[in-house]
Amino acid sequence: MNIPSRKPEPPIKGRGIATQVVHRFARTSTRELEDDVWWGGGEEGDAAVAGSAPATQVILEEARSALSGNDSPDIFFEQSINPYRGCEHGCVYCYARPTHSYLNLSPGLDFETRIIAKRNIAEVLRKELSSPTHRPTIVNVGSATDCYQPVERELKLTRGVMEVMREARHPFSLITKSSGVERDLDLLAELAHGKLVAAYVTITTLDARLARILEPRAAAPYRRLRTIRALAEAGVPVGVSVAPQIPFINEDMEQVLAAASEAGAKSAFYTVLRLPWELNDIMREWLQQHYPDRAARVLARVQDLHGVDEAARMAGRSYDSDFVSRMKGSGIWADLLRQRFNKTCAKLGLNRERTELDLSQYRPALARGQGVLF
Repeated sequence: MNIPSRKPEPPIKGRGIATQVVHRFARTSTRELEDDVWWGGGEEGDAAVAGSAPATQVILEEARSALSGNDSPDIFFEQSINPYRGCEHGCVYCYARPTHSYLNLSPGLDFETRIIAKRNIAEVLRKELSSPTHRPTIVNVGSATDCYQPVERELKLTRGVMEVMREARHPFSLITKSSGVERDLDLLAELAHGKLVAAYVTITTLDARLARILEPRAAAPYRRLRTIRALAEAGVPVGVSVAPQIPFINEDMEQVLAAASEAGAKSAFYTVLRLPWELNDIMREWLQQHYPDRAARVLARVQDLHGVDEAARMAGRSYDSDFVSRMKGSGIWADLLRQRFNKTCAKLGLNRERTELDLSQYRPALARGQGVLF
């Protein structure tokens, strides 16, 4: 097992990763970190960050498109909308981190401190939905980076996207780990009444201490349970994502499912930890910082889940992107995890009924501002 022998950098309070991990397109082998003071906190990020920490920079971008197509057989939606690139929540396990490399930015600290906001995304989406050739399919909002991360409070890009979807009578789902979604309960309740929206809240663990270092600026676990309850009470179909499952780290899947069910969730899904590209190094660094005693064990199990062969292990790889197994894994450990999940869901009555959104209401003319929704 290739575990870095160098002493890891000390963790930065309020940030998921402590270094500017070099991305795969970089011409230089090192990145220098510039620190500044970040003051924040509240329900989305625990206590105020003390000491020196890199500040968050929001970069406004003109989007050329809003809808992204997807033909992966292991993903339930065909199109997605992501108002932001990068995510201040700082979840160390985020599979979207390597996408910052395409911007010539680090998937490490840059990903959680350099946030790209697509300020014209609502207008671009309106044009795309107005096209007579647009074929309505289930769209997911926030599939890559959280659509309700802190900057959404000010920019309201996600709210704008949902208003356009309402104009076009276009169904969609959204996923978040932020209590910020409660701001839009008025709109979500209206859409839910017309079978045009479903929401999913990610709860990785109920362990507040673990959540603080695993997803440092996301809402606390208890707060996400309150969000599930608020959505359910507003009549919004709500499910829980217990993803990702990280071997020997978040071992309370059954307890999360039970708490989410009690709060009002009617459905659930999970994935296993996957480590594409630079995320492999990022996760290794995090494990060395916080769980050095079990780092090798965790990575060995992840490699087992993804069927990584011995040659790949010796090269330091921990992931196989095969569509068949990348989300749930394969082999004995994946089977055991699947059994735990299925038995718990059956016991709690989760996933008994599938939420069906109504694609038949879509009208291109309404996206152009013609007609009335209800």
